Amino acid sequence: MQPLVVHHPAYVAPLPDGHRFPMPKFGALFRRLVADGLAPEARRHVPEPATAAVLRLAHDPAYVAAVLHRRLAPEAIRRLGLPLSAAVVERARAAVAGPLLTARLALAHGLACNTAGGSHHAFGDAGAGFCVFNDVAVAAKALLAEGAVRRILVIDLDVHQGDGTALICKDEPRVATLSLHCRTNFPARKQQSTRDVAVDPDLGDRDYLGLVRPLVEAALDRFAPDLVFYNAGVDPHKDDRLGRLALSDQGIAEREALVLEACRVRGRPLAVVVGGGYAADVEVVAARHAILHEVAADLAPW
Repeated sequence: MQPLVVHHPAYVAPLPDGHRFPMPKFGALFRRLVADGLAPEARRHVPEPATAAVLRLAHDPAYVAAVLHRRLAPEAIRRLGLPLSAAVVERARAAVAGPLLTARLALAHGLACNTAGGSHHAFGDAGAGFCVFNDVAVAAKALLAEGAVRRILVIDLDVHQGDGTALICKDEPRVATLSLHCRTNFPARKQQSTRDVAVDPDLGDRDYLGLVRPLVEAALDRFAPDLVFYNAGVDPHKDDRLGRLALSDQGIAEREALVLEACRVRGRPLAVVVGGGYAADVEVVAARHAILHEVAADLAPW
């Protein structure tokens, strides 16, 4: 089964030479999916960039205005880690719209995948860690506000804790957040998710997967969500520049199969965002992100 794919050309914005954030990977992932037949034209969707009103569902109005009008203070830009160019602002709007469209498609068809997203370090009033707006939090707030769903589960398996998502959703009982992350990785100051599991570096495939299965299955069974967001960061990979959990390609593939199948057999619509993944060669990291699509293509119909 080929999942529906959400992509916008604005997901890639120019950055200064040598910048640590692998912005080109989003375009590389989309091109790879098209070349491999995993994103045929009939299954591609393009989001409309998010409006200020939508962004304000999860973000402070003053922060939204400061970003959209490119008036952030220098210290706020340093914390963000990205230049606040017009292209980066347009990318941020598109990157929020992508997960919202992905969620709507998942609710209608069972499974949909965005080629960006997972900006889980953005807080309500500030960006951080290359994250301008928190796309999953905005999408969750929007869907709840319009009554499209009653309960949402966020499964975050990026190597870094989903601190911004946890804080934004902390007082929203209709959203449960699960974060399995490396204890010693960014951010230094963690927030409180509904369920946090911090693990030590160099965990490896067997021990990692042994944790993921019961955590995911228990969260699905206890919370019974109408929709699941899955942050499928591939930065737990052993060769990732910023990750420390020593997963192999096979380990990533088994993780994706586990999450996808757990949602499929329970009939839980699943919206996937790519999350983190860092390598000097963006084609390499794009190939890691594409593993999920390859696994999904081998699944029984949703």
